[in-house]
Amino acid sequence: MTAAKTEISKPPRHVAIIMDGNGRWAQRRGLPRLAGHRKGVEAVRRTVEAAADLGIEYLTLYSFSTENWKRPEEEVQGLMGLLRRYLRSETAELHAKGVRIRMIGDRARLDPDIIELIEHSEKLTADNRRLVLQLALNYGGRQDLLIATRRLAQAAKEGRIDPVAIDQTVLAAHLSTAGVPDPDLLIRTSGEKRISNFLLWELAYCELAFVDALWPEFGREHLAAALADFAQRDRRFGATTLGGV
Repeated sequence: MTAAKTEISKPPRHVAIIMDGNGRWAQRRGLPRLAGHRKGVEAVRRTVEAAADLGIEYLTLYSFSTENWKRPEEEVQGLMGLLRRYLRSETAELHAKGVRIRMIGDRARLDPDIIELIEHSEKLTADNRRLVLQLALNYGGRQDLLIATRRLAQAAKEGRIDPVAIDQTVLAAHLSTAGVPDPDLLIRTSGEKRISNFLLWELAYCELAFVDALWPEFGREHLAAALADFAQRDRRFGATTLGGV
C-alpha cells in the first residue's frame, strides 16, 4: 500500500461492494468464467489497497452468496480454490499492512480447510486497526436475519430475554455484522442496479453507487470517483430540511 494518503472530503467510514461482472468480463474475451474470477482477485487486491489509502475504515466485499451454490459445480469449486489461494497468499501481507480480516456468513457449508484458513487469518489480524476487510462468504441477508431471529426466539423461550426488550439494537447485535457500523456507501459494479440479498438490514440508509465497469476492471480511480460523489450527497437519515420532503 502506498504511504501517501489521498485526501477525500468526507470519506465514508464503511464501504460495501457487490463485485459483479467477472463472468461477463471473461465471456467478452472468449475465456472461461473462472478466468474472470481470477482477474477479479486482482481487483480485490487493488481495491483493498486503495480503500486503506483513501481513509476507509471498513470494507465489506460480497465474495460468495448463499445463492452462488446453484452455479455449476466446476465454477463453485474454482471459486473455493481461489478463496484458498487468496487467504494463503494475502493474509501475511495484509497483516503486515495493518488490515484486519473478518468473515461474515454461515461457515458450516465451507470445507474444513477453508474454515481453518479463515480462523487463522482472523486470529492473526485481530488487533489490526488500519482497515477492517470484511468478507461475506456463504452470506445472504435473509439468511442472516433468519438466524438472528431464531436465536432471539430461543432466548425468549428459555426466559433469557423479554420479547418486549427486543429492539433494533438487540436484533443488530445478533447479526453476523455485529460490532461493525452500517455501510455508508454501497458500490455495485457491472451496471446492474440491485442489491441481491446483501446486507438487507444494514443498508437501510446507505447511499448507493452503480458503476458500469465490470469488477475485473475496477480500480482506485473508480473507488475514488464513488467517494467523491458520496461527499456531495446530503445524508438526512429520514429527517428533512426546512421545506423539504
